[in-house]
Amino acid sequence: MNEALLRSLTPSVLGILVRRGADFAAAEDAVQDALVEAVRVWPDEQPRDPKGWLVTVAWRRFLDATRAEAARRRREDRVDEEPVPGPAPATDDTLQLYFLCAHPSLTPSSAVALTLRAVGGLTTRQIARAYLVPEATMAQRISRAKRTVSGVRFDQPGDVATVLRVLYLVFNEGYSGDVDLAAEAIRLTRQLAAAIDHPEVAGLLALMLLHHARRASRTAPDGSLVPLAKQDRGRWDTAMIAEGVEILQAALVRDRLGEFQAQAAVAALHADARTAEETDWVQIVEWYDELAGLTDSPVVRLNRAVAVGEADGPRAGLAELAALSDSLPRHTAVAAYLHERDGDLETAARLYAEAAHKAPTLAERAHLTRQAARLNTGRPG
Repeated sequence: MNEALLRSLTPSVLGILVRRGADFAAAEDAVQDALVEAVRVWPDEQPRDPKGWLVTVAWRRFLDATRAEAARRRREDRVDEEPVPGPAPATDDTLQLYFLCAHPSLTPSSAVALTLRAVGGLTTRQIARAYLVPEATMAQRISRAKRTVSGVRFDQPGDVATVLRVLYLVFNEGYSGDVDLAAEAIRLTRQLAAAIDHPEVAGLLALMLLHHARRASRTAPDGSLVPLAKQDRGRWDTAMIAEGVEILQAALVRDRLGEFQAQAAVAALHADARTAEETDWVQIVEWYDELAGLTDSPVVRLNRAVAVGEADGPRAGLAELAALSDSLPRHTAVAAYLHERDGDLETAARLYAEAAHKAPTLAERAHLTRQAARLNTGRPG
């Protein structure tokens, strides 16, 4: 069973059903039913046209559900319009679906959550982790979003800002999470950048490219995380970095600064340093100041505290950290790092162990546990 093939076909099949008149929630349910049927049938005999097969089965499921639900009897006229089996259009509807999910009837946060679940392929748990909320809370949010758009005709697609937020979260999950979606997020952002002239679209594409360029060096052969300062910069993709910097510079000269451009500027400064010691932390702090003014995000201020610790010394970083809530994700890990830089190894070891218990992923937990063990045994960093 080719699960990757099923995942890649899902957005396009969903888009075909929506264009044929299915409301989004019903179309999503029908496609899920078709995927279940494919898992059951395909191991014995995979169809010659998998996409056409999925469209046909999903459409049948939609029509069956339509007939069964009295509130949607008006759709029974479509029963005879079932598409015949055969090759389906080779169009890519994924980006269009991102805009459709960002419907004006939804709040931005609900639109993002719905898109991540229905089109991005993320689980409710992964989305909850990205939003820093309990899984049950996110499940309720997604359910409410589905009910809101059920029966709504998608002739008023959402705005660019919401779509960018979704693409950013999909990239982050693909970059550091359980499902590899980073390349897909970059592909869709390239499509969007080619379709519209928007500085923040360019900023997001630059940010993705600059982060993706470092991907090969982020983990060791055993799968363990490698901190930025210890990464082998010879493994960074210099062509991708150059492309990202060029896109960013073209966006910045338009003097319409947004958060993705500011984040990309930070990433560009890291990419520009030949060694960790040559990193221009003073400029990075300045860009975090710009970013904090744009977003007022506590996570941005947490990252700024790290940058201040590098630019002005660990005690200055700890002073910045003290002004932030210790409930912030990775707050304890940052405190551990800054205390280690300040020479308080006992406190740092304790905080690394505490941070390991709070880590959102197994890879981070293992990394922080190793940091604590390193300090407790007196090994060099």
